[in-house]
Amino acid sequence: LQVVESGGGLVQPGGSLRLSCAGSGLSLEHRAIGWFRQVPGKEREGVSCIISTYKINYKDSVKGRFTISRDNAKNTVYLQMNNLRPEDTGVYYCAARTFVCSKKERDFDSWGQGTQVTVSS
Repeated sequence: LQVVESGGGLVQPGGSLRLSCAGSGLSLEHRAIGWFRQVPGKEREGVSCIISTYKINYKDSVKGRFTISRDNAKNTVYLQMNNLRPEDTGVYYCAARTFVCSKKERDFDSWGQGTQVTVSS
């Protein structure tokens, strides 16, 4: 693995989690890092992406609630998730690629193992 996710867990609706994506033998600083979500029976969908100072949330449902950021000194990208909803449940993956952000799974070539996020009362 070249990226490793952590920070998932079980949280009640309205709660918060911060996911981390750490580079393992891979510098994330000059790469586009995307966060994807996958639920059973569906393909991974792009949630957020960051490269340099550019960042974007792809899903309207997370705008205003999810924030992507990076700490180059720690070689880590974060996804801060606030006001979580049951529909945010899924396995969250981070992935790296060169050049530009993308919401397409096939554009990324370095994937982590995923971290489970469950939003339930």
